[in-house]
This record gives sequence, structure tokens and C-alpha cells, in this order.
Amino acid sequence: MKLNNCFNILLAAYLATFLRLAINNNLIISLIGSFLVGFFTSKRLSYSNEKILLSGFFSCFTSFSGFIYFLYKILNKGDWIKFIIFFNLIIIVNLFTMFLGSWLSRKIT
Repeated sequence: MKLNNCFNILLAAYLATFLRLAINNNLIISLIGSFLVGFFTSKRLSYSNEKILLSGFFSCFTSFSGFIYFLYKILNKGDWIKFIIFFNLIIIVNLFTMFLGSWLSRKIT
């Protein structure tokens, strides 16, 4: 990978981190990120643009740790039913949102 691509990935990750801090809501960030990942993955992107978006921007924007921390807080309270419901709900809603982004991207193009 070229040095320029590495710099662009780092810049995208840097910008995504600040955008994540500005929004400061795990559910909204997860939904926006899932939609945009679905939207951009259905486009024919170059290898470098795909790495910049997926490995740089979206990996920092929709970090898995926010999702895990949210579930950990519920599990730590001992509320297994709420944990199972939220775990499944978050995954299903994010998959649907990603599908919606992919579908909309194909309709626009």
C-alpha cells in the first residue's frame, strides 16, 4: 500500500473519531454508519477508496466498542432479558439499515 493511501486512511479515521464525539449517541452513530456502509459497499469503489472508507472512516466512526460497552452495562446489572432483546434488536436494525443503504445506492445509480 502506498504511503499516500496510509495517510488518507489515518486522516479518515481522525475525522471519523471527531464526528463520533460530536454526535455522542451510540445508536444514531450505529444506524448512520450501517446505512453508509451499505450505501458505499454497493458502489464500485477503487481498492484505495474502499480501504479509506471502510478501514479508515467507518471502523472509527462505528466502533464496535461503543456497542459492546452499552451491552456490558446492561449485562452488569444482571438484566439478561433486556440484554438479549437489545443485542438482537441492535443487530437486526443495523442489518436492515445496511440493506436499506445498499438498496438506495443501487436505485440511485
